[in-house]
Amino acid sequence: MAYDLERLNILLVEDDASMRALVRDILFAFGISNVQTAHDGSKAYAELRHFPADIVLTDWEMDPLDGIDFTRMVRTSPDSPNPFVPIIMLTAHSSMERVIEARDVGVTEFLAKPVTANGLYTRIATVIENPRQFVRASEYFGPDRRRTVKDFMGEDRRGEIDC
Repeated sequence: MAYDLERLNILLVEDDASMRALVRDILFAFGISNVQTAHDGSKAYAELRHFPADIVLTDWEMDPLDGIDFTRMVRTSPDSPNPFVPIIMLTAHSSMERVIEARDVGVTEFLAKPVTANGLYTRIATVIENPRQFVRASEYFGPDRRRTVKDFMGEDRRGEIDC
């Protein structure tokens, strides 16, 4: 399904200027014109205070604040401007351990570099088509990490959570 994405507000967090330009150009090609950029997580966190991002696209490896620590701040900091914003992690490091680490800090979707227009569109469409409920637990706050719904009715079944 093709979406009209022109009204989306995207915050793009990427330290590499050429990758930032490439992703921004892809977003423009999708019709998304309201794209704010930041070159690291600390700048992006400050940007979130006054930019109403609908989706955040963030790189993993940046200094001084990387994408993992940025995501953790967005999800759990008491002064977070938008803990529920969908976050799509862009990274060249796509081992299963990295995917699990990103998921466990609250990343909504994961996209391995090199980024393609199709891959990016698919992740944005997934965020739109399948918004994930948020879970608040003692050690985690973020999108539900379960990708499939199972009809588990045992004693340890989690109840419905209102966030």
